[in-house]
Amino acid sequence: MGVWAAEPPGSRVTAERLDGGRWRLHGTRRWCWGARICTHALVTANAPDGPRLFAFDLGTPGHRALPDSWPAIAMAASETLDVELDAMVAELVGHVGAYLDRPGSEHGGVGVAACWYGGARAVAGPLLDAAGRDRLDPHGLAHLGAVDLAPTVADTLLATAAAQIDADPDDRSKGARARALRVRAGVERTCAEVLEHVGRALGAGPLCHDARHARAVADLTVYTRRHHAERDLARLGSLRAAEAAATCDPAKATR
Repeated sequence: MGVWAAEPPGSRVTAERLDGGRWRLHGTRRWCWGARICTHALVTANAPDGPRLFAFDLGTPGHRALPDSWPAIAMAASETLDVELDAMVAELVGHVGAYLDRPGSEHGGVGVAACWYGGARAVAGPLLDAAGRDRLDPHGLAHLGAVDLAPTVADTLLATAAAQIDADPDDRSKGARARALRVRAGVERTCAEVLEHVGRALGAGPLCHDARHARAVADLTVYTRRHHAERDLARLGSLRAAEAAATCDPAKATR
């Protein structure tokens, strides 16, 4: 089951209501992982009353995976392609906005960050191997120290988030969105630091002669761009500002 909900520019899908509770989808959805290997898919689309989630069988006509739409080397094994929907008959899943409004959407964002973290550990592998063979000069050892330190933040963020999600899976505390933004930002920064330090320590050699490492670096570089950088930091800042405003003493604020 593919879940195709990314909506970058040029990825608009619209939904048309049919008789009998069925719907028809039109448009092109970008970045559909598993486009040629999944049997079914969930896709978000713009219905007349707002954004909705739909399910359809990939064994039926009305869709086409565009074969040359992912020329990148990074994440090539994920079978991520653009999918064109042409009057694709689909079934409605949930109410308007249900896919993004549910707590699981934010929890899933934390899960993606955990995958980024796993990718960072893979990228660090050759640096640890070089250290084990005593092939690092003092500068390389400094980079190794930085790589050892960087994941500490990610470890703490992910472990804390996991415990909080387990304790409050339905997000009664209303903290899921800020938590997901915080975890994703922290883990993305960890990944960026690992990529930088490993590259500076080892140079171009592993990128040119170690296919596994080169693929890991490319995969992580692309995958972490699912973090929306300063836009997500601004969203986190807005949430924190709203919390501060809600607890602010008006009398003190006017002094």
